[in-house]
Amino acid sequence: MNVTPAQNSKKTVYVLVGVVLFMFAFGFALVPLYNLYCKVTGANGKTFKTEEVETVNIAASRPIKVRFDTMVNSELPWTFHTETPSIVAETGKTYEIKFVAENKSNQAIVGQAVPSVSPWQGATYFNKAECFCFDQQTLQAGERKDMVLRFTIDPNLPDYIGRLTLSYTFLNTHQKAEQVTTIDKG
Repeated sequence: MNVTPAQNSKKTVYVLVGVVLFMFAFGFALVPLYNLYCKVTGANGKTFKTEEVETVNIAASRPIKVRFDTMVNSELPWTFHTETPSIVAETGKTYEIKFVAENKSNQAIVGQAVPSVSPWQGATYFNKAECFCFDQQTLQAGERKDMVLRFTIDPNLPDYIGRLTLSYTFLNTHQKAEQVTTIDKG
């Protein structure tokens, strides 16, 4: 059976159109796939949402060492630290930790904190009820700002995890403070 050049070209066109359609569909699927990956692994600070439990089984409560790391991207002229580098937290209880950011530049700058929990298996059990990382932060020139993290560690945290590290990296959003104010005012 001989394949003519016209048949061969037609087959090549079908294969290439199929590849293009597959790449197009894959491009749309990347965002939900990435979000799922982040929720499962805790990457980029995303965790599954869990409902708050009003009562805690005291027998299930156990101590977990929680360490807080702070970093500032080199493009952001801020200092950023916590007044409490680590605590021993009981699962099921709510804790509040204070962080401090200071703008060392002579202009207003907008920054965003990106959280990450390690080990990644513990990220789904670290529930942030209130966090400065949920919103962009605008600091005026020389301004110092206290920011709060309020969190609970789920009592269902696997027994093999005895320590969690919550790391924050503050990034420059490259937005001018006036743009954020205009957007906020609607």
